[in-house]
Amino acid sequence: MPHIARSPKQLGVAIHRARKQKGMSQTELARLAGLRQELVSKIETGQEGTRLSSIYALFAALDLEMVIDQRSGKSVPDIENIF
Repeated sequence: MPHIARSPKQLGVAIHRARKQKGMSQTELARLAGLRQELVSKIETGQEGTRLSSIYALFAALDLEMVIDQRSGKSVPDIENIF
């Protein structure tokens, strides 16, 4: 099921859900992605400043892909939904 992520927090929630659906711990995911468990935790909690390469490593480990598409919804976005 697709998830919309418009912020680091929403992206973290989507990664967390995908990890849980696969029955993995943060440590297992980190090992598969070649990252540290602490970094997986930071990403899942939406902390900013994560390298895009780390996100892609998690996507690969979770068998996910990123799709870029036009925004859906309101014609005039609220400022909080822009970022």
